[in-house]
Order: sequence, then C-alpha cells, then structure tokens
Amino acid sequence: MENTKLTVNQLANYFDNTNLHADATKEDMRQLCEDSAKYGFKMVAINPVQSSWCRELLGKDSPVDVGAAIGFPLGQNSIETKAFETTDSINNGANEIDYVINITELKAKNYAYIEREMQTIVDICRKNNVMSKVIFENCYLTDDEKTKMCEIALKVRPDFIKTSTGFGTGGATVADVKLMKSVVGDNVKVKAAGGISDLDTCLAMIAAGAERIGTSHAVALTEAYKKQLEQK
Repeated sequence: MENTKLTVNQLANYFDNTNLHADATKEDMRQLCEDSAKYGFKMVAINPVQSSWCRELLGKDSPVDVGAAIGFPLGQNSIETKAFETTDSINNGANEIDYVINITELKAKNYAYIEREMQTIVDICRKNNVMSKVIFENCYLTDDEKTKMCEIALKVRPDFIKTSTGFGTGGATVADVKLMKSVVGDNVKVKAAGGISDLDTCLAMIAAGAERIGTSHAVALTEAYKKQLEQK
C-alpha cells in the first residue's frame, strides 16, 4: 500500500505505542492506554511488570494489544529466564511478546542456541495464541549477522522480526528494514523501532516494508499525518 493511500486510522494501526522508561508512573501507563484506545494504535509496548495494569486499563476485550518486552533491553538472560518471563507476562494479560536475542551467542556463531531460544519463546506464544516478535538490536550487528538472524527466523517463523530496542547505540534504519524484508519476504513481518520520531522517517519505514512501527511518538506522528492529509 502506498503511503499516500493510508488513512489516518490505517497509519495509527501500525503503531506500537511505547513507554519502556524505568521511571514510568501508573499515570504514565494510564495515559499510554488512553491514547492508544483513542487513536486506535495496535499495541502498548511496556515492561512486563506493567502487563496486568495495562490489561486492566484497556479492558480484556480491547482491540489494543498489551505487548511485554522480554529480556529487555540487553537480552542477556538465559533461555529459561526469558521463557518464564514470557509465560508470566502472558498470564498477566500480555498478548504480544517482543524479546531481545542473546547477541553474545550470535557473535559466537552459536546459531543452534539462537534458534533454540527463538523456538522456545515462539512455541510459548503459539501455545497461548500470542504474537511473537524477535528483536535483533541491529546497531550491534553486521549485515551478515542480520542476514543470519533472518534465515533463522525463516525456519522458526515468529510473527515479526524487529530492528531495535530503542535503548542501544542506534535505532531503526530504512536500510535495515529493506535488508530484513529482502531475506524474509512475506514469510515473517518486519517491525521498525528505535528513534522514529518524525513523519517522513515513519512513512519511509513503511514504504521499505515495515508492518509495525514501535515509537513513543505515536500520538504526534498520527496528528502530523492527519494535518498533512488535511493540507492536500
């Protein structure tokens, strides 16, 4: 779909509205959920401990998903720890899971570990009818490593592969979205996240193949797009 053909509501539904700050208050979570329900964002992206609170705020039948960030933001937890965190978040109301890979094991070319980790978390999500997203944290990876992660994802088939946490040394780039999309095609979706704060960048990510946008600027981006359409 061409960006110019997106309605405001369609753009809003790309957004995983994000607040992963350590000092986020309950009122911040309330605002996040209220904004997400008002604008029709796809998901609230939060730390696992906020899962039950956000589910309560949104309501069990809300079209806005609750997305818990697992092994966040470094990914330096055992598979067993990430598996428990995933299950615990789901039990507390999360119906999407974004987990960070173990970059140390990827750098060591321990691809069997990476695949086992991905399979473990994706299996838990499938069992619970929950969406799974794999965060690569591309700022630390070579293009060969990004490609290898995509190839593993093609075997395991999570719902999404994701560029970044937003807490690394760099965020999403159009080049990375294109690279990831070129490997997985339509078999796995791509989520762009990290540093997406202006409308042109957001639309460029979508044009490159991103089917989700993770951002803490979802309200501002939606309002900017609405204004742009009104001026045409």
